[in-house]
Amino acid sequence: MTKILNFRVVVNQDEDGVFVAKCPSLPGCHSQGKTYENVLENIEDAIKLCIKVAEEDVSYLKKIQKKFKPQFVGVVDVPVRVRVPVLA
Repeated sequence: MTKILNFRVVVNQDEDGVFVAKCPSLPGCHSQGKTYENVLENIEDAIKLCIKVAEEDVSYLKKIQKKFKPQFVGVVDVPVRVRVPVLA
């Protein structure tokens, strides 16, 4: 039986412009891509691979089950006042 599961994914862009995606509910599940669309395709493949591993590795499955208990709350910008050095 095929089922659609929704996984929350965090996507960032590094200093070189590469997109990096992480799926916090699946330990070690991350990927990257040159474009936003590419990283979403790649993280989908990584999620599928993690699910396949979980089918064969009971210890990994238990790690996933522990991660599913916390609920995603949100993402916020936290303003922090710091002294920034002036670049010449």
